Amino acid sequence: MKRLYEPSAYETPKNCFWTQALRPVAWPRGVGRVSAEVAIIGGGYTGLSTALRLADRSVDVALFEARTPGWGASGRNGGFCCLGGGRLGRSRTINALGPDAWSDWCDAQKMAVQWVDRVIVEHALEVERHSNGETVLAHSARAMADLRADAQNITQDFAVTPTLHEASDLRGQGLSGPFHGAMTLPIGFALNPARYHAGLAGAAQAAGVQLYQQAPVTRITAHATGYRLDGPDLQCDAQKVVLATNGYSSEDIPDWLRGRTLPVMSSIIITRPLTHSEMQAQGWTSDQMAYDSRTLLHYFRKLPDNRFLFGMRGGLRATPGAEAAIARKIRKDFHTMFPAWRDVEITHAWSGLACLMSNLSPFCAEVPGHSGLFAGLGYHGNGVAMASYTGRLLGDLVLGETPDMPYPTVMRTVPKRFPLGRYRRALLTPVYAAATLLDR
Repeated sequence: MKRLYEPSAYETPKNCFWTQALRPVAWPRGVGRVSAEVAIIGGGYTGLSTALRLADRSVDVALFEARTPGWGASGRNGGFCCLGGGRLGRSRTINALGPDAWSDWCDAQKMAVQWVDRVIVEHALEVERHSNGETVLAHSARAMADLRADAQNITQDFAVTPTLHEASDLRGQGLSGPFHGAMTLPIGFALNPARYHAGLAGAAQAAGVQLYQQAPVTRITAHATGYRLDGPDLQCDAQKVVLATNGYSSEDIPDWLRGRTLPVMSSIIITRPLTHSEMQAQGWTSDQMAYDSRTLLHYFRKLPDNRFLFGMRGGLRATPGAEAAIARKIRKDFHTMFPAWRDVEITHAWSGLACLMSNLSPFCAEVPGHSGLFAGLGYHGNGVAMASYTGRLLGDLVLGETPDMPYPTVMRTVPKRFPLGRYRRALLTPVYAAATLLDR
């Protein structure tokens, strides 16, 4: 496999709260010869959602996870089921593609959240759900002015009325911190990402999907009746293939993917359970999932057991030195934002990869020039809802049907390759530096 980061970025995290708190699910190892109508590479939200849709339509599906269930982003993320999935701006999209393209993209984001809610309810998944929408906290007076200006657009785009909070009101709402106000959007909720992943897997297995772990696919070969997938210990023949590897993709599986994704690191820490007096001292008692208004944003929420999750973008490399530096940085930022918790023990810390695309939107379509090969990836750090939704759309596309849910132009657009090839991580250095200046 040809991947962009150092090998440690692709190792199973040793201190991830989600996986330590959940009993491992046993999938059989991918060994020997397998056949299926559809083979799916990647066992995260995208792959499992695709598999579940196809199995519900009586399609024979085999899914291959390179390592253990939930090893990738689906088992490492912050558990924010919310709007997002791309970094497209409103004006830029309307100017380039027209107002209908923007409206369709907004409809898809909203439907993605609703789809996850529907799956949880229909399959009675226990996911530790909480939070009524999400709250963005203004890190500066200018950012608060921007939130006020954005409120009208949000009402127009998502048919909801956001609630603006003045700085003086935040403590009374349990959202105290160095903020200049906030805005709450009544769309979305928080969940335990590993429990959601395990629930999807269980539903897929019950529907007849063949799930395999420790089954990396190292080559895809087209032939007259479909594709052959090869790995160290397995071989699979399938009529169609779905690529659902997101930030953990290999550059050469298939070669078309080379240079089209830019994985970026994200880091999370979690504290021990906070006492009532500690929460009161800081003034944060809310169950809302929240993030600040910085370009290089911080995201955070109180978990149901009163632990506190705090995340931010990670480093540019996965070396021991770089990881030690980001560990210091995330703790510094956490203590600056929540100084009353400076002495609270941090019990868990880990990192993972999000996936950027050059056109700043997810890709969900058949791969050009590769009949029967489909791909869904590129959620820009907001994959709980959008990855699940992309899998649902892919299921319809693989069936040869027009999706019965919003399928916006921006998700069909083929992403271009990033400049600099295998050295494209260097593009992040000036971007991060500029964002740091703008975020002051």
